Amino acid sequence: MAITKTLTSATPYENTSDEVDRWELQVVYTQGTEGTADYYESSFQYSVHTEETDVDGTTTTNFTELDKTAWSLADLLALCPISHWDDIFDSQYDSVITNPPE
Repeated sequence: MAITKTLTSATPYENTSDEVDRWELQVVYTQGTEGTADYYESSFQYSVHTEETDVDGTTTTNFTELDKTAWSLADLLALCPISHWDDIFDSQYDSVITNPPE
């Protein structure tokens, strides 16, 4: 079965220029058929700011501030750590559905 990833929540936080400087995102992963033994669902949340500063003072720009209407679904999903979430979901599915503890 294919894994389905659905952006279920995207909350923009705007600055004084009415441009988004932070997003709160939620993506729900599902695999299997709901109501059957192979069904599994997991939700991931992510908060991302325009810029982040590391402890060593290095600043990373995550995205350019834009009006909230300028963002597409693809733009929002590109902000998420999808490959990391894919690994976590695969591990969860394996440990709960494919190879559950006895």
